[in-house]
Amino acid sequence: MTQRPESPGPGCLACDLASGASPLPGGTIHRTQNWTVEHCVGPLGVGSLVVKPLRHVVGLADLNAQESAEMGPLLRDAAQACSELTNADQVYVCLWSHADRRPGHIHFVVQPVTADVMRRFDAHGPALQVAMFSNGELPDADGVIAFSADARSWFSGQDASQAD
Repeated sequence: MTQRPESPGPGCLACDLASGASPLPGGTIHRTQNWTVEHCVGPLGVGSLVVKPLRHVVGLADLNAQESAEMGPLLRDAAQACSELTNADQVYVCLWSHADRRPGHIHFVVQPVTADVMRRFDAHGPALQVAMFSNGELPDADGVIAFSADARSWFSGQDASQAD
């Protein structure tokens, strides 16, 4: 395992959002022992989620065994929630981990994508995300809050069914 800092540098947005030091529209959607699910604060549209470790981790290889074991099922669940709650044609899941061209707190973006969104930005895949960031339009705050509440209920239902 690579030796990397486990504590955030000054201004780690991912840590600040998870800890409540920075405002998080829609609040925490779901937490496991090692991971948190939040609505994306960037311009990727209503329904885009961020799945990230609670611990400040800057590389996938730096995850511990428990974090690794939780990651796959949680990403699957987040993609399923996005798919069911948005009727997306596809759900993109990608790892982001740079801040100012330096390794930053890893986080997976789970983004529902529809034909309408691809048409609007005339792009798909990574080019779609670039176009959305270039456009800079943040999602409607009320939409984020409503989606986050729906996603929170969806995850609660999953937790209840897994307990049975």
